[in-house]
Amino acid sequence: MEILRCPICKHHPLKLFIFIEKEEIEEGILFCEKCRRWYPIIEGIPHLLPDELRNKREDLDFLKRWIDKVPEEVKERGLPYNVRDIRQ
Repeated sequence: MEILRCPICKHHPLKLFIFIEKEEIEEGILFCEKCRRWYPIIEGIPHLLPDELRNKREDLDFLKRWIDKVPEEVKERGLPYNVRDIRQ
């Protein structure tokens, strides 16, 4: 966490939301409060990719799977995708 920065705006630190933690964080979200971008942590790997390299289907499936744990700031205003994109 000490070295992670937003790949878009370079903001540090990123806010961490943990969904599953065993010996390490298995599932969760990293959130940039400056540019409102969120990045999933899937199977222990943070997916810190710029928008053009992200997999929209994977990101939306992740949001759906964790909708009850996703923080409101990501659900409603997160970038590049949020719950409005799920409803479409």
